[in-house]
Amino acid sequence: MSLAVDRAAEHHDTLAQRVRRVPLPALIGLAVIAINIVVAIGAPLIAPFGQSEIAGPPYNPPDGAFLLGTDAIGRDMLSRIIYGARNTIGIALMTTLLSFFLGAGAGFVAATAGGWVDQILSRAVDVMISIPKLIFALMILSILGASIPTMIITIAVLDSTRIFRLSRSLAINVNVLDFVEVARLRGENTFWIVRKEILPNVTAPLLAEFGLRFTFVFLFISSLGFLGLGIQPPAADWGSMVKDNSTLITFGSLIALAPALAIAILALAVNFVVDWAANLTSGLKD
Repeated sequence: MSLAVDRAAEHHDTLAQRVRRVPLPALIGLAVIAINIVVAIGAPLIAPFGQSEIAGPPYNPPDGAFLLGTDAIGRDMLSRIIYGARNTIGIALMTTLLSFFLGAGAGFVAATAGGWVDQILSRAVDVMISIPKLIFALMILSILGASIPTMIITIAVLDSTRIFRLSRSLAINVNVLDFVEVARLRGENTFWIVRKEILPNVTAPLLAEFGLRFTFVFLFISSLGFLGLGIQPPAADWGSMVKDNSTLITFGSLIALAPALAIAILALAVNFVVDWAANLTSGLKD
């Protein structure tokens, strides 16, 4: 019994020490990310009004009923920012997951198969990377319409090219190691080698890349919203809210900057956490 208690205390101390070793920017980043996740999940319970509900007069200044005032048609700004967290972050997360599934999967296949498979996939990715990402996305969304499924698929395919290059490079380095050759000689197929041998050895850098790609996708979706080709009204979106309420700045109101501030804070928080995670996986010390 005493031995079990000692081990539990030692484990507790180890966790406490680990928490103390986390740098302050990473702790702040983790806290900001946690708050955004809670807000996104609990938006219907947290928001005082609906995201498209006209709750008061247009451009009502902040008061007891509307903490951040109202927009051009009388919708509560605070409620729309809360719902915007669910829409913008949720779509960015789904897009990033899909882009990693496409890019990492194709990169692993190219690295393990080699030959003409690698050449075809690599040249196709080179062609896609040569096209400016924003221009290509604007063209596709203008032709097919700015629906959420179209936006997710378009951005995921465009962003998967960057992930393809990283995953292919990482997989090539692992693919030439002895334990992979042994697995191949045993007769293991490509899928087994990727799942059991390559993926466990490249997970850490891919997780760090996931955080960075999420930030880029999140900012990209906000940019599309600002240009009017992102999440369409009446759904709340931080990017489109910046554009819709920009006229408030001419009246000296800084409330219009609240959605932009939410975008900047979340982007910085994710980068703080990614930087800390990258240092952990690389073995670097502060």
